[in-house]
This record gives sequence, C-alpha cells and structure tokens, in this order.
Amino acid sequence: MSSNGSSYGDIHRYEPARESTAAAIAIVLLTIIEVVFVFLFVYGLMFGWATTEFGNMFLGGLLALVFIDLAFVLALYRKEFLPDVMVVKKRRRKWEDLYVREEDVEGESLADPEDAWETVKRAVYPYYKR
Repeated sequence: MSSNGSSYGDIHRYEPARESTAAAIAIVLLTIIEVVFVFLFVYGLMFGWATTEFGNMFLGGLLALVFIDLAFVLALYRKEFLPDVMVVKKRRRKWEDLYVREEDVEGESLADPEDAWETVKRAVYPYYKR
C-alpha cells in the first residue's frame, strides 16, 4: 500500500509483516537456548570457572554465544514481525544547518584584527555560540 502524499510525515509505503509461524517457533527455541547460555554463564561466574585459564576462555565463549543468539532472535523478529514503513522526510544537505547561514553565504573577511580571532574560532568550531 502506498500513498501519493508528499508532505512531511506522510506514509509513502507500508507493507505489513509476514508473521510466519516458523519464525515464531524459531524465536521461541532461540530464546530457550539463550536462557540456557545465560544460566551457564552465571553459574560459571558464581562457582569460579574464571579463575582457571580454560574456564575463562569458556566463559568468554559463552558470553559471545549469548550475544550471537540474541542477534539472531532480534534479526528474526525485525524481519518477520515488524512492518516495512517508509515515511516522507524533509531532505537537507548535511552541512547546511551546521556551517552556512543565509547572511554568511559570501563568507567572512579576516581584515578586521579585533574580530579575526572570533572568526577563526567559528570556522574551527562550528557550534560556537549556538
């Protein structure tokens, strides 16, 4: 579904999520595996596995598996259960708001010795006095 609106905030494209059952089952299974990894990590911390060389590497591997599993859960959720929405936004150039004001389009001269230092500070640090 798309609209022809071009004002700021209009929804340009909206595609509903698929919400597949296979993805829901996969998310549940990955969440159970996540809980097991977290339990093993906490158990290992409480019983001092980190005091040995290989136990410390094992806990590091478990922590990596926790975050990798979480990444898969979140990726599946985003792909299968969140709608694809494109919203119309106002387009601006990156530098437009930071550096150029309408009155400063032609630039500033450094001829005045009293204001030369202030001009250099504004050129080096664009957020000066904002």
